[in-house]
Amino acid sequence: MFNRLFLKTITLFITTYLLAACGSRIVPESNFLENSEITPSKLIYQRDSLNFNFKGEIPIISALSPKNPRVEIEFRGSNQRINLGELELQKELGKYTYEHNFTIQYQPWMEGAVLEALFYQGKDLNSPSEKKILAKGVITTPLLVKVGEVRPDEPIPQVGLYIPTGSLDKDLSRYSDFSFYFSAGSSKIIETNQNKATLDSLKNFILLYPSISGIKITGTQSPENSEGKSSKLGMDRAEATLDYLKKSNIRISDSLIDISSRWNDWFDFRLLLRDYEKLSTQRKDQFYSVLLNGQDYQTQARDLKKINGFREVSNDLLPKLRAAKVEIQAKPLAGLDQQQAAQLRAALESSGLNSGLSPADWAIAGESSPRLEDKEGIYSKMTELFRSVLPYNNLAVVKMRQAQRTLDPKKKSLLWEEANRLLDQALRIENNPYVLHNQGQILVLQGRVEEAYKKLSDASVLTKNEDFIRLNESLRGSIDIIRGDYKLATLRFQYQYSTPQDFFNKGLAFFMSGDYANASISFEESVTAGRSFGYGYYGLALLAVVSGQDEVALIHLKQAIDKSEVLYQKALIDPEFEELRQTQAFFEIFK
Repeated sequence: MFNRLFLKTITLFITTYLLAACGSRIVPESNFLENSEITPSKLIYQRDSLNFNFKGEIPIISALSPKNPRVEIEFRGSNQRINLGELELQKELGKYTYEHNFTIQYQPWMEGAVLEALFYQGKDLNSPSEKKILAKGVITTPLLVKVGEVRPDEPIPQVGLYIPTGSLDKDLSRYSDFSFYFSAGSSKIIETNQNKATLDSLKNFILLYPSISGIKITGTQSPENSEGKSSKLGMDRAEATLDYLKKSNIRISDSLIDISSRWNDWFDFRLLLRDYEKLSTQRKDQFYSVLLNGQDYQTQARDLKKINGFREVSNDLLPKLRAAKVEIQAKPLAGLDQQQAAQLRAALESSGLNSGLSPADWAIAGESSPRLEDKEGIYSKMTELFRSVLPYNNLAVVKMRQAQRTLDPKKKSLLWEEANRLLDQALRIENNPYVLHNQGQILVLQGRVEEAYKKLSDASVLTKNEDFIRLNESLRGSIDIIRGDYKLATLRFQYQYSTPQDFFNKGLAFFMSGDYANASISFEESVTAGRSFGYGYYGLALLAVVSGQDEVALIHLKQAIDKSEVLYQKALIDPEFEELRQTQAFFEIFK
């Protein structure tokens, strides 16, 4: 913890110093670069390149006229630089003029670099007599898109698609939430018909999906005076709900339980308001303008009460905040029975070919095994026993996911190569959409975007499976963002999503295409789907900057950088926040 704080302090100091230094000029007696500029005024990543026009003029004024003037332009980073060459000067009456259009292949080091004009005169060809910063950094917002890359301080994303057996549900994981309600000021669950019905629904869900991967219980409380002056009531409700579930013979492993509470937080009220049907869209916008204005909780409470109709809304919605929300992620039991499991173990331990299990049995065993090492053994053995696309493809996915878990670049590259060999073998057996998708996924992780796009496009025409098309089109949409086809990208994301990453990518497509209303909705959905995922907040900060809401931008940016080291570092150099960086408030959020 100390090391991270120390690193952040040093990073902030150095960044502040560099930004201040970049903003300074070497001011000579005559400022010959004063009229030089680039268009657009900020460098923007688009389709793998940076495109800008650089022009200016050098005055010729009697004795102050430059001798043998020369103008160059240079991209300068901390460890690398590129000199873009000398500009041709056109001599006109009273001045020299110059203009040139540049297209530069983008490289990652350029994100935090500066574009600088250099002016030389006389016989000194080594030291410029004048410099001018033309642009600081590069706007690389499209590269925020999530395509499966591994980032520090973020969960390792799942990459690759297994070919499902067809005998198990293709999308095994299921999510549901259940709310238990309390009397005002109370943390005792009342056996009302509503709570009894909720408990029955929860039990039926677990019967269908007994393999629980996580359960979250969040106690909430309304802003009514009877609800208390601290978050203790919400936490008491969460603990009372857990006790109620256990007494109702619902077996829950303590390691899977996450208990929390919310207080002085309008988050749950916003969720309820979104589905509230008694208000017009215009009236809802009045509420949202207060809820999203970045003011403190008490100020927002006062402002909400001033809105016409708040009394009716509060009467309908506030009682629903006297609750504990139970969120469950689970899936049905899957796999082999005891006899089949014994046959599987015997086959894996021997070199014989007669396992007594069918190809479907082997496939189910591989699909239901939770550990990559077990899947690797099963699918590897299947390549010996059966000539089928499934084991080659699924073993390749195992290699892809193993590559995600190594920090060694050489080992990662070798695992990708091994996965590609297996996928090539699978394609010799059958032209399969899952195989093409996985080849595309590897290519995009290697930065070979155009090749990846071709593979994914070919995969889309080979099947009408809705689950596959949703995942494949989402990855295609993400690549569309990188390629600069923002409008097309928005069409790729017309599916139901559940992960914060997918919602964020969708929001990013709308943001880059200029559809800020839909971008806001998607970024909000990203935050709702995963409040520990900082990218949704970063998207909201970008929107706030565009709309001139600097205080709101800082609130969202604070949430983003607290949740992601990558976003912490990016925010310090992102030209989107260049104007905000001129304020002390900006650097306050990094402390």
